[in-house]
Amino acid sequence: MDYRVITQEKLSLFLNALRQSFRLAAPVEEEGEVYFRLLEEPSQVYLGPKPSRIPLKVFFFPPTEPLLRYRREGESWEVSSVEQDSRPLILFGLRPCDLQSLKALDAVFLGSLPDPYYAARRENTLLLGMSCPEVGPGCFCVTYGYSPTTGEGADLHFTLLGKFYLVEVLTPKGKKLVEDYASFFAEETAGALEAKQSKEASLLAKFVTPPQLTGVKEKLPSLYHDPYWEELAWRCLGCGICTFLCPTCHCFDIFDRGEEEGERLRCWDTCLFKEFTLHTSGHNPRASLSARLRNRFYHKLLYHYERYGVEGCVGCGRCVTLCPVNIDIREVMAEVRRRGSSGT
Repeated sequence: MDYRVITQEKLSLFLNALRQSFRLAAPVEEEGEVYFRLLEEPSQVYLGPKPSRIPLKVFFFPPTEPLLRYRREGESWEVSSVEQDSRPLILFGLRPCDLQSLKALDAVFLGSLPDPYYAARRENTLLLGMSCPEVGPGCFCVTYGYSPTTGEGADLHFTLLGKFYLVEVLTPKGKKLVEDYASFFAEETAGALEAKQSKEASLLAKFVTPPQLTGVKEKLPSLYHDPYWEELAWRCLGCGICTFLCPTCHCFDIFDRGEEEGERLRCWDTCLFKEFTLHTSGHNPRASLSARLRNRFYHKLLYHYERYGVEGCVGCGRCVTLCPVNIDIREVMAEVRRRGSSGT
């Protein structure tokens, strides 16, 4: 692996230089919350402890996107494709959990039937990761085998070490970017790698009792009819915030807007909504909220892994900290382990 360093001052200059040739998005703080926005000034970048509220998936799988446009001409129809923004995009300041989430999305959208819209955006985007400065109250990334400083999935990964950043060059795309902007970087300084390892150890020590995955996948099948899901559903509002803000959830619906002329849209949907599985016959295989809530947790903890060999949860904690009734997937994992082991 190749390494570089960059000072905080030069990082700002580097980002400003990138804006001249790329669309550049980074975390920005707005009214106390953090969102990824296209940058107008490098000074807007937020690199503090708060994670972004909206996950990385919005850049590759937008909440609403037109797939095609149509128009009726007499007895025939004209159908036209929708052009995407072809300008290269750089995403800067990506947390390890969001980088990990792309594994789950790639498995779905780049599998045996690749989605051309998602694939084009992925190919046209450079990912610049950033180690977490702190461990948040909902974080449990270590449960899934990585840490707050893991750069896997990024093209370049930055870790703040005092007055400079250690930069890990992880892909050919990342190497080319460093070479093209070589004046902003310096060779790795002595002790930088050791300093990063020390920082990682310090952050890992803050995970006092992370949830354990051991036994969860094995025990879930036997708990399908367990009354626990009914008990949990009494608390759930069915609002869907845990799915919309989850970096790996990818349910969608497709509908046409306009009769004689219009567009076909793909929009986010959620398995927590009753209409998601409602058949035209009126039958609904998941008519109850408990069935839908159970399906969500089975998908996060079992189904996605069974289908794709990739975990459906990355431990980002958004669903933990933003659920209005404090349903906590970590507690669900613990309860599955407890009930499975006790035979209830």
